[in-house]
Amino acid sequence: MPIHRNQLREDLQALVGERHPITSPNRLRQTEAYLHRRFSEAGLTVTTQPFPALGGTSHNVIGTVLPERGLSQSVPPLILAAHFDTVEGSPGADDNASALVVMLQVARQVRAMTLARPIRFIAFNLEEENLLGSQAYTSLLRNNGESIHGAIVLECVGYASHQPNSQKIPPGIPIAVPTTGNFLAVIGNQTALPLVGLLTEAGRQTVSELPLIPLVVPGRGEQLPDTRRSDHAAFWDEGYPAIMLTDTANFRNPHYHKSTDTIDTLNLEFVALVTRLVTDTARRWAAVERHDT
Repeated sequence: MPIHRNQLREDLQALVGERHPITSPNRLRQTEAYLHRRFSEAGLTVTTQPFPALGGTSHNVIGTVLPERGLSQSVPPLILAAHFDTVEGSPGADDNASALVVMLQVARQVRAMTLARPIRFIAFNLEEENLLGSQAYTSLLRNNGESIHGAIVLECVGYASHQPNSQKIPPGIPIAVPTTGNFLAVIGNQTALPLVGLLTEAGRQTVSELPLIPLVVPGRGEQLPDTRRSDHAAFWDEGYPAIMLTDTANFRNPHYHKSTDTIDTLNLEFVALVTRLVTDTARRWAAVERHDT
């Protein structure tokens, strides 16, 4: 399926800007409304999940696509997620508008698929505030006794460099990591091992020009804190299989959490490749033609 770069840029231009609950609450609410509208325009069934936070109420935005009529509606869903808030003072192009535009583009494309399982697209609020939005969601899953097929969490997927020594290595990482920052890291824990394998195989077969570096960590990633720095950790903590896709944030991007995290620093070709990868992975995991269980 074609990736429409004009649409990626249009979404980026609408989303980039400080989205912080204290210093820019209006922009944060506008972003929530934009995501709600875009999910709805893509044909998803859209709901919001309210949760108490910071002395008030915040919301996650959830867009769902159900299987075709006649297929089971009760099989565990695949979740695709990204957060939409920023730190104070940053316009948040890479962190995390880049992930939001990938999620929106995939949402537009799954309508052309015949699904065998539901797909939930979730825009999490307040990731930068100790994962409050995703913790509220995964706690609800656990309290309801609900299972999921797995979660793909997108976290900073827009910055890439082909310059030598553009990639720093997080401390304690037990695998060889390239020193050129043009790859996408695929981070999972043991419960997500099958998902890591399926996604990396999808990448090799259909997006071979996007280098993937998979890493499976023990437990909930406690021994490697840098592997827990996004909403996938909330799934890990409740025992759910989840993976994070990331450009490695501050280990590559000098603009991370700064006022210079702007659209012009992003690599849209890289974003488009990530979109192709996630779209194909969703097809393999959730569409009728998939062969795994």
